[in-house]
Amino acid sequence: MSKIQENLDKIRKYTDKTGTRIIAVTKYVGYDKVIEAYDAGIRDFGENKVQDAIKKISSLPEEIQKSTTWHLVGHLQTNKVKGAVEYFDIIHSVDSIKLANVISNTAKSSGKTQKILIQVNVAEEVTKYGFTVEDIKEVFPKIAKLDSINIVGLMTIAPNSEDREFLRKIFKELRLLRDFFERKYGCNLPELSMGMSNDYEIAVEEGSTMIRIGHLLFKNN
Repeated sequence: MSKIQENLDKIRKYTDKTGTRIIAVTKYVGYDKVIEAYDAGIRDFGENKVQDAIKKISSLPEEIQKSTTWHLVGHLQTNKVKGAVEYFDIIHSVDSIKLANVISNTAKSSGKTQKILIQVNVAEEVTKYGFTVEDIKEVFPKIAKLDSINIVGLMTIAPNSEDREFLRKIFKELRLLRDFFERKYGCNLPELSMGMSNDYEIAVEEGSTMIRIGHLLFKNN
């Protein structure tokens, strides 16, 4: 059994009961590890930078390119939107109306409807991107009206904290915010992208549908 397979099996003990998707974040690993993760059963991969992802995706066997879903999980600059729309199935990190507009226009020009998640900075950390809870409540309907994008859910990055109850509160708040939007606007937001290597168990318990796992999946010991 490969080490990636062993690590994956441990994570799946938490996700199998809920059906939470494991997104293998591959920004620090090469082509060979992507193939190994694919062979272990991973079909969702995440990258942080558009240009790095394009090189990696383009170098993979055609079978893997066709059989996997690629997620952009890092901050997206507007000048990189064209590549993101071309290569990524889901963009997790929509953090401004300006960015949403550029994605909408680019997707429309490409004849594509781009799936997006809106990034919410629930803890209002100054070092992280994302709308505050109050700001997204104001602008959500404006983003929802844009052409050629499909809002499929919300995303957050929790603080780096050992306080498990604090982390639980953050994830719960994102879930409740999603529920609020669904009730208020009659929309369907099936995805909650929350939880990473150090806090995914709590995120799964609070309703995460997608966890973004890098180090924990690819570590060797």
